[in-house]
Amino acid sequence: MIPKPLSSVRSEHRGGTAPAGEVRTRIDPELGREAYELRRSASGAEVTGGSEAGVFYGLQTLAQLPPGGDVHIVDAPRFAWRGVLLDVARHFMPVPEVLRFIDLLAFHKLNVLHLHLTDDQGWRIEVPGWPRLTTVGAWRGESMRGSRIHELYDGRPHGGFYTSDDLRAIVAHAADRHVTVVPEIDMPGHMQAAIAAYPELGNGFAGPVRTAWGISPHVLNLEPATLAFCREVLDHVCDIFPSDLIGIGGDECPTEEWPGGRELQVAFTAAMAEHLAGRGRRVYGWDEILAGGAPEGAVIAAWRGEEPVEVAIRAGHQVVACPDVRLYLDYRQSDDPGEPTPVGTLLTLEDVYAYEPPASPLVLGCQANLWTEHMESLRRVEYMAFPRLCAFAEVVWSPAGRDFADFAARLPAHLARLDAMGVNYRPLTGPRPGDGRPDAPGNPRTLADRLAELHEMTADLR
Repeated sequence: MIPKPLSSVRSEHRGGTAPAGEVRTRIDPELGREAYELRRSASGAEVTGGSEAGVFYGLQTLAQLPPGGDVHIVDAPRFAWRGVLLDVARHFMPVPEVLRFIDLLAFHKLNVLHLHLTDDQGWRIEVPGWPRLTTVGAWRGESMRGSRIHELYDGRPHGGFYTSDDLRAIVAHAADRHVTVVPEIDMPGHMQAAIAAYPELGNGFAGPVRTAWGISPHVLNLEPATLAFCREVLDHVCDIFPSDLIGIGGDECPTEEWPGGRELQVAFTAAMAEHLAGRGRRVYGWDEILAGGAPEGAVIAAWRGEEPVEVAIRAGHQVVACPDVRLYLDYRQSDDPGEPTPVGTLLTLEDVYAYEPPASPLVLGCQANLWTEHMESLRRVEYMAFPRLCAFAEVVWSPAGRDFADFAARLPAHLARLDAMGVNYRPLTGPRPGDGRPDAPGNPRTLADRLAELHEMTADLR
């Protein structure tokens, strides 16, 4: 959030200007868990939070206040779920870079990291008893260079994975900053990396980890042994991640390899939900799991445009709004030809700031998604995320009725803070000469074409 008349938050021990005098903190549960009250005078400051999280947010605000003057702020977030998806399956991100990214989320009062750990192009989590998931599934022979329509490849092997200790370190680092890590193991589709490691999980496919972007037709078989594998993976995930929600994907699952139809996926999702319930957890799945009926208690990540949010609400499911045409930060930021690998529809800073999800108690909040097919490094992730993620942070913290002109006037002071942190954000003036990737051409889409495509894609919900 960028609270008026300030810029984005930063905690005192991360370089903010320390206030003069004593800083006192206390907890008052009646404020609300993430709410805080801040009072500052010449003699010092007092931060009262509804919990430790509220105190944390209040201290960050205090640290970034300009010096001098009495201040009284009462502040609370609009949504409980203020999330960002980071796809580490398409391009692996080493642990220190994930930790830095978590710091940037906390800096903006974002509180959920949806960690996309597996996909057709790579498996990033070790699982005891299944060593080939990482010795084979974590590595691909090369990557596509630019949009898949161009069929260009870089010829360079790519891979990596997280040990259990790595992931526990990530979870602990996030928890210290009041960020919940929600893991995702995508199933039963987007599983070619696992099937490459263990062909018996598939339907006759015996080939490598997928090197092309897009959706593999090779999905899990639904034999008892494969279901047991999925339960074993989810048990290991539950042992590492304390999140109430466990992502199981469920999106973009071709059915051509199955003897039955979509109803088989409905049964699969129900079986995994039942198993997670036995561990005291709930399913977090993409909006495709609404087709045929999502399991009771499932939380829906509504991504295929804006209609699935309404569908989830009508079905009585809690939902996180993340429509691609409004909140996919891998989509291009301008029509400037210097933008790196421009894909998707145009999604400007102002477009992100203007997003409003439907008003419903079932809407837990919103999530901005960073799919990394075209982001091979943290610097590229930062370029695509910021400053659009600054706008998103204000969407999910501040009340409706925000004013973009006011936000834009406050933003330059915040960008100076990002400069001090070494964040490779996209300049407001447009891409720099070195930001472009002429060797990795994109595939820009018009909004009209994408909306028509989404309408067809969501026919299963109507």
